[in-house]
Amino acid sequence: MNPKEKLAWSIAFPGFGQLLNEKYLKGIIFIFLEVLINVQSKFNEIIYFSFNGEINKAINLTEYHWLMFYPCVYFMAMWDAYKDAGGNKEPYSYLPFALSAIFVTAGLIYSSRVQLFGVLLGTMWFPMLCVIPGLSIGLLLKVILKKLIG
Repeated sequence: MNPKEKLAWSIAFPGFGQLLNEKYLKGIIFIFLEVLINVQSKFNEIIYFSFNGEINKAINLTEYHWLMFYPCVYFMAMWDAYKDAGGNKEPYSYLPFALSAIFVTAGLIYSSRVQLFGVLLGTMWFPMLCVIPGLSIGLLLKVILKKLIG
């Protein structure tokens, strides 16, 4: 499998990319962290209520002190699987992952009060939308730094 396939497996479930890279200890650690944070933050219930339009229920259920760890673990698992599979050949290739984690975490902080067209987005939808500026700025910075520094 190529680095993008390992990345895709880590997007599906953090730790799977590491297992495919034969980095078993890291894979098990990422899987453990994903399950721990998922259960403690009540993330599956948040997803359920968000998909059913019960945004206030999802917000009230959210265990923020646990869910705040999720973006960093999630994007770190993706970066690590991609890197170990040989996908880090370009300089600054970590930037889209790092900035996505930062933007999603910031989005989570403000998620209980952000509205789009008068609709409250909540602790699942708004942080997910924050991936877009994080990824975009990370890719832009990568290009700029490659041109400036090499």
